[in-house]
Amino acid sequence: MKVLITGGTGLIGTRLAEMLIDSGYEVALLSREPAKSGHFQSFRWDPKAGTIDEAAIPYADYIVSLAGASVADGKWTDERKRDIMTSRLGGLALLSRELAKPGHHVQAVISASAVGIYGDAGEKLVDEETPPALPTHDFLADVSHQWELAAAPIAALGIRTVIPRIGVVLSTAGGALPQIAKPVKLGAGAALGSGKQYMSWIHLDDLCRLFIAMLEDPAWRGTYNAVAPYPVTNQAFTEVLAEVLHRPLILPKVPAFGLKLAMGEMSDIVLASQNVSAKKVLAQGFAFEYPQLRGALEALYGAG
Repeated sequence: MKVLITGGTGLIGTRLAEMLIDSGYEVALLSREPAKSGHFQSFRWDPKAGTIDEAAIPYADYIVSLAGASVADGKWTDERKRDIMTSRLGGLALLSRELAKPGHHVQAVISASAVGIYGDAGEKLVDEETPPALPTHDFLADVSHQWELAAAPIAALGIRTVIPRIGVVLSTAGGALPQIAKPVKLGAGAALGSGKQYMSWIHLDDLCRLFIAMLEDPAWRGTYNAVAPYPVTNQAFTEVLAEVLHRPLILPKVPAFGLKLAMGEMSDIVLASQNVSAKKVLAQGFAFEYPQLRGALEALYGAG
């Protein structure tokens, strides 16, 4: 079976491609710069211009849509926010346009979203039935909500569409964890803000295994929280990370106002609280290799 990945050179796409190959799939990437796509077959597309290699969609049995500018790279200027939004919506608009044409055999599309859709939900446990946060007050909620709406035309074509709402992805290769671990390794680790805000996280390998389960089993359809079953507070996360890295936590908490000064609106990434339920994914029969934070971090940094 052939899987076409958009955003395939990012943190998730790179690992997913490896794990798909190991599971016997063929993989190709949709890329604006195919020459940089490494050893994978790749097709050129340009969502901004609305162009795509006409052989791309007919190649695929499945499509995994991960394309989107990182929310963590640089301050959220107006231009940056536009890029974060349009890089997600443009790719899906192009995919839905192409999937509406005859002559392909795509069985399912996985279209990424994020737990940011729930906004700052405090301690309240949220699940897939929880309505999206009001987008007027929350940029990440707005992005996630628009991202999901952009996948709706694909589902309307009758193609099985699965939308994983992804939490904080744990990997030493990129994403949030190396940024969080850096001060801890230097002996300068501290909880952020009140430390009481919940972090809903998932080990990168569990996320990729979840994606493969979503491809393989037609029972997966609609939205699912792609998070481990045991979210933790920022304080608990920082403490467990320090223990795994064998570093002390000496400093007091980093005050929220300091983070807002330093990061601007982007501080929402670390200060918003999302206590997200994994019950629906578990009910579908998915078994996490790393359900607990300590096990996930020990797997990444070594238990010794």
